[in-house]
Amino acid sequence: MAQFEGKVAFVTGGGSGIGREASLRLAAGGAKVVISDVDETGGNETVALIEGAGGTAMFVRANVAEPAEVEAAIAATVEAYGGLNIVVNNAGIGGEANLTGDYSLEGWHKVIDINLHGVFYGMRYGIPAILASGGGSIVNVSSILGLVGWASAPAYVAAKHAVSGLTKAAATEYAQQGIRVNSVHPGFIETPLLTKAGITPGTDGYNFIASKHAMNRLGVAEEVANLIVWLASDEASFVTGSQMAVDGGYTCQ
Repeated sequence: MAQFEGKVAFVTGGGSGIGREASLRLAAGGAKVVISDVDETGGNETVALIEGAGGTAMFVRANVAEPAEVEAAIAATVEAYGGLNIVVNNAGIGGEANLTGDYSLEGWHKVIDINLHGVFYGMRYGIPAILASGGGSIVNVSSILGLVGWASAPAYVAAKHAVSGLTKAAATEYAQQGIRVNSVHPGFIETPLLTKAGITPGTDGYNFIASKHAMNRLGVAEEVANLIVWLASDEASFVTGSQMAVDGGYTCQ
């Protein structure tokens, strides 16, 4: 039997990058996967990839910064597939690059709304559904910047650090009720998030960031997805409240 046979997964930001790769792997393991994203084209492309490989998936558009939309997306998941076992809170943005003393209030609130509040909403509405389904796993995608600082990204750093704390609190609360909650901390990964920022192979920016990792390269989405899927599986049955870096040695230096 496939490791996720009979399981239902809900993945935010599943239209590209890490979210897409995690969705593909969960579906390959037998899970029915609901892809949530503001990018309808990307989300539907992920669904098509899953269905083309023989899996089961559907797309639900939701802005994770809007609690009512997250609540409705999770309700649609339960209605479509009869329950919920896995939540991957992955959606996020890089946000404005600016020093703390110059950071715009609009930019601050936008990053916090998506990168922190969005994770909370996924847990707030996902946890009752997981409990009703008999338990499961939540994986919150933080960042190495949830472990260390980075100049010119105060909102992102603050949000990702807060995700770590929120993860630990929920892990403690639900450890005896059958829900494991863990955070994943990727280094710099080759995803559309970086591409939009102009960080592409061969550029000075890419080479500079690569040099910050002990492996002297950026990661790829598949490498992060592998960790997410392991944490979502029963193979990680004694793992909860953890902060797991997948960062090519960035934070070990």
